Amino acid sequence: MTVDFRLYRGLEIYPLVFSHRPAVSGRAHNYDDGFDAAVRIQEPGVADGVTRSRVFRLDAREPFRNAGDARRASTAYAETMIDTCAKDRTLFD
Repeated sequence: MTVDFRLYRGLEIYPLVFSHRPAVSGRAHNYDDGFDAAVRIQEPGVADGVTRSRVFRLDAREPFRNAGDARRASTAYAETMIDTCAKDRTLFD
């Protein structure tokens, strides 16, 4: 499995996309009801393996129609959070 992330202003952005409603018994996926999204923002990996990260869930009024829309929204949300974070704070506080 490949993990796609975007490096933005020195932080790694990992879009997290999942079905809006859980699959019913006997079915592998439920894509008909759309998708929800979250994003993990993480410091790049370092030699000792200690990095900080935090997950933020997007507060969308309705589910996204497809996974691509949810993915793009989570990336844009992370970039906005990084850009608007106060200089005396971090996203990991």
